[in-house]
Amino acid sequence: MSGITKAQADGRRAIFITGAASGIGLATARRFAGVGWFVGLADIDAKGLAAALDAIGPANGIVCSLDVRHRSAWKRELAVFAKATGGRLDVLMNNAGLAKGGYLETQTPEDVDLQIDVNLKGVLNGCQAAFDLLAATPGALVVNVASVAGVVAPPRMSVYAATKFAVRGLSEALEAEFSRIGVGVRCIMPWFIDTPLLDKARFSGNEDLRVSLRQEKVPVYPVSDVAEAVWAAVHGKPRLHHLVGGQARQIGLLNRFLPGLVRRRLARQIDVL
Repeated sequence: MSGITKAQADGRRAIFITGAASGIGLATARRFAGVGWFVGLADIDAKGLAAALDAIGPANGIVCSLDVRHRSAWKRELAVFAKATGGRLDVLMNNAGLAKGGYLETQTPEDVDLQIDVNLKGVLNGCQAAFDLLAATPGALVVNVASVAGVVAPPRMSVYAATKFAVRGLSEALEAEFSRIGVGVRCIMPWFIDTPLLDKARFSGNEDLRVSLRQEKVPVYPVSDVAEAVWAAVHGKPRLHHLVGGQARQIGLLNRFLPGLVRRRLARQIDVL
């Protein structure tokens, strides 16, 4: 029996995940598929999507070729997903994101636009495109993946942090807005996580972020921690903000009670990353 037919026959709960070909998205797909959820794997990486579907089992999901920047692509792929799930969308997980580091004046206009378009506009596009499906699914949730950089903005991460602050703010607004249709909202804010993003972002010289973090002995947490946090956010008591990783919770607490201290520490560490 095909994945599409099986999803309809079983009436399984369904989650649609962007950036699902690797990292946090794939780990979350594995976590939910492993307990019977049907997963929409959405990404621009066709090869990665094929491997992801094999990883969760072909009967447990479908692949959706989605560039989150394009509204028409959202409409098309969500229609395919809805056909596969009999019209239900229990969780929309806006996870796709990227980072381009460096001082603001060194970032190209293209790099600035790309971060805003993927990290922020992609989330906005998803929330708008999925509205009707979410509203039609009792107990549906939106899970937006932001970052601890949406709580405290480090130097050389200005544009990335701006997008993550925006996702956090968007989540807070939508928690109130979507309550009128019975849809919940969760915002996941991880510390540095062991994903391919660490190998692509560069905040200092020619070294990728993973090397910089290792040299400075900054902790990096496994993707499974975020997947478990998403699972807990979906199934636990209603709570908007979810900081992931001991360092994230620590800096969140410090920023709440001693924001001046946090800013001074960041200023002193301007050359670390």
